[in-house]
Amino acid sequence: MDKKPKVTVIGAGFAGISAAALLAKDGCDVTVIEKNEMAGGRARTWSKDGFLFDMGPSWYWMPDVFENFYQIFGKKTDDFYELKRLNPSYRIYFGKEETIDVPATLEELYELFEKFEPGSSKNLDSFLAQAKYKYDVGMNEYVFKPSHSVMEYFDPRLAISGIKLQLLGNMRKHVHQLFKNEQLRKLLEFPVLFLGATPQNTPALYSLMNYADLVLGTWYPIGGMHKIVEAMQSIAEQQGVKFLFNTEVNKISVENGIAKELLTNQGNFTTDFVVGNADYHHIDQKLLDKAYRNYDEKYWQSRTMAPSCLLFYIGLNKKLNNILHHNLFFDEDFDAHAEEIYTKPKWPAKPLFYACCPSITDASVAPTDFENLFFLIPIAPDLEDSDNKREEYFNLLLERFKVLTGNDIKENILFKRSYAMNDFVEDYHAFKGNAYGLANTLKQTAFLKPKMKSKVTNMLYTGQLTVPGPGVPPAIISGQVAAKEIIKKLKKA
Repeated sequence: MDKKPKVTVIGAGFAGISAAALLAKDGCDVTVIEKNEMAGGRARTWSKDGFLFDMGPSWYWMPDVFENFYQIFGKKTDDFYELKRLNPSYRIYFGKEETIDVPATLEELYELFEKFEPGSSKNLDSFLAQAKYKYDVGMNEYVFKPSHSVMEYFDPRLAISGIKLQLLGNMRKHVHQLFKNEQLRKLLEFPVLFLGATPQNTPALYSLMNYADLVLGTWYPIGGMHKIVEAMQSIAEQQGVKFLFNTEVNKISVENGIAKELLTNQGNFTTDFVVGNADYHHIDQKLLDKAYRNYDEKYWQSRTMAPSCLLFYIGLNKKLNNILHHNLFFDEDFDAHAEEIYTKPKWPAKPLFYACCPSITDASVAPTDFENLFFLIPIAPDLEDSDNKREEYFNLLLERFKVLTGNDIKENILFKRSYAMNDFVEDYHAFKGNAYGLANTLKQTAFLKPKMKSKVTNMLYTGQLTVPGPGVPPAIISGQVAAKEIIKKLKKA
């Protein structure tokens, strides 16, 4: 390569920044074009009156993925932020007087299981041993594959692993075979909510998430989740990556199968290679001419989407009692709510919900003696979204929160901001207003996901709608995989 290849990344989400940093490290001239005012994609921040809110991801799992990424550039996690392991990891409310605090040590975890189901610690040991195997093999053998073709998986070693990974079983059956107590079952099924499908439709492979949860632990970067974005952006900029914010790509100009130029609201940019980290459906269906689309609209409409969500960011003028940093409210029927997300999509009658109060751990995100709180309700994508509907659910949450935790906060709210499907579409062009990408069902795993490869020869997709899937660690890995494939392609040119 006589001159530096000019690579343009559309979207400054985790996958886009990851790919950009690695491509620049390898000698490319990289520019990231971002529609919004800051990097991070869904992991943007919002501040008001001394409160700082992470607008998106709030769970820091799989710390090894972040550490491994930083190490590529000769850095380590504590070069950027203080990482604190939460103990207890989180609390689950099953009712007013029924809670489980999930401990951070295995010894306490075994004691907890014995308390709820005598003799179950032996099965937990077996379950976690299998989960560790899946995590080790999955994170080393599977997630770093570009999944261009099923042939990538025709390896005798991987075939044997595949049997052990329980690719064909489902999480519900796997958990229910080992545990009888309903509360323990819910505890173990909870992490698949991050994968966007019911336990019945999620491959048992994903008990690897239980290993991430219960063994590797739940962590928090002091200062907020956006500290990860800041760390990755600073690494990228040190490699020479340029970021253009408030710049929206309106069209990818393609000639004879080659992307030549990106047309934006801030002018046009010539390019040698394009990395698509914006919403895959949006790029595929809106930015490319029909001849260069990977899929048609019928394909996209047939996809099983992970949920969207209704969020409320709240500033409180008092401290809260009886809650932790992370709180899950499972006091209503999980399966009934899941049916209203996946089977018969509608606004849920009795939703489960999540409350996060990072100011319990981190004094920097709220003024002294005040509390930073946000609520999240998982909902079906593509529902009708309105201010009246949001207010109805906000009042429902306030009442449930009061009954279950004893915290009556209605008169202590300084301000609130809601965020739901219309906002996901407006800010991220999110297909059907989704929050978490595609559901990780068996038919949408690995090479069955939308392809990284594009019909445009000098373009590749990355992010939560392609491999390996939704979530912050998978997005970072997706960027790494995309960068590796582009580097291979450029070196052949």
